[in-house]
Amino acid sequence: MYRLLFADERGVVYDHPRLLAAARTGADVVRPAGRPLPLPRGGTLCVLPGRRPVGIDPDTGEQVVLREVRVGRRTFAPVAVGATLPPGYTRSLLPAAARPPLGTVGPPVLPQWAYTAAALGPEGTVAWALHTDRRRHWDPERHSTADLPGLVEERLARADNPVYRQLARCALQWSCFTAQNTFYGRDEGAIPSSASCNARCVGCLSESSEGMPPSSHDRILRAPTAEEMAEVGAVHLEHATGRTMVSFGQGCEGEPLLRWKEVARAIRLVRGRTGRGSINVNTNGSLPEALAALADAGLDAVRISLNSASPDLYAAYYRPARYGLADVERSMRVAKEKGLYLALNLLVFPGVTDREEEVERIAALVRRVGADQVQARSLAMDPDVYWDLARERGGGGAALGIPALLRALRAARPGLVIGNFARGLSERGRAA
Repeated sequence: MYRLLFADERGVVYDHPRLLAAARTGADVVRPAGRPLPLPRGGTLCVLPGRRPVGIDPDTGEQVVLREVRVGRRTFAPVAVGATLPPGYTRSLLPAAARPPLGTVGPPVLPQWAYTAAALGPEGTVAWALHTDRRRHWDPERHSTADLPGLVEERLARADNPVYRQLARCALQWSCFTAQNTFYGRDEGAIPSSASCNARCVGCLSESSEGMPPSSHDRILRAPTAEEMAEVGAVHLEHATGRTMVSFGQGCEGEPLLRWKEVARAIRLVRGRTGRGSINVNTNGSLPEALAALADAGLDAVRISLNSASPDLYAAYYRPARYGLADVERSMRVAKEKGLYLALNLLVFPGVTDREEEVERIAALVRRVGADQVQARSLAMDPDVYWDLARERGGGGAALGIPALLRALRAARPGLVIGNFARGLSERGRAA
């Protein structure tokens, strides 16, 4: 029996003595099915301001909006509670929360996090999620360590490079694990490459839209030169331990394909110094010819982001400029034709991505393009904002559940890797 969690105005979290936890998929509030996971290390509970908790009456099975509670001598209006998860996990249900009645001031738009249904179980706090990538090199305990500031300072003292200066902000101010790896000298390192983008994603992490909360990151102010990018890439590939790779383009910057000539030159400069490790680009896949040029320069892997295999839902979220989903699929085909390792960065939202027709379309896309991997990543934004743009778009039908979505993808392409993280050279071709 999983009990409802709620919080007071100070953020202190309580469990309800009687009501059971509810959850949300799409717009539907449900009694959660399936066994949740213990809240993993690196995960945390969070409050959803302006939203009331929703629970289930254990006697009647009816939904109950908790509008007032008494704890000790205090009576207060409770706040809904959810959870955020560390890397390696994909949420399967959203928190159940009630908005204020019509005619009252609406709740604030939530910051860009992937809010997950949570509750209190017999052995502690739980969350409804899947452990989709069990590799430990992205464990939070290996990052944001006490020695990191010193490592950053040492690197900046040795190299006057704007790429390192941007990565220092990413590592220390925003706790980006990929940026931190660049200073730890291990696994996947980051190369910020672009200050501009040809998409205007509703959930952009580095450029706020009107009516949305402030962006959680700042883009690099000046697009770096090929030489500046190559210096960072070559040093990392020459010396890094573990699953050695570098990636142009992150979710917190612009689109690297807009600078394909400079990125291609940087790749050639890196490969002129070392043949070690993997070179990857994270991209929206908008420019197939540009991706082909990067492959010719020595790129060996690409991760292409999408939220849907339906053109209308894709366009509503990405708001692309002078490209569309058809161009993105063409980039996927180019990647395979050029021999690149193709990963799809699928932004998953319960009740939308797992609707029956949407599952069929995504599975068909995976099969058509011959994807090697699907990185099932929880879409990070206010659930109400995404639902407003998704409810009348994309594939229809009943929500099958996130586990069913992942099973359908595996069935569509035997050997497909489902995970959260990029694969190093030695791992490619291996199932999760």
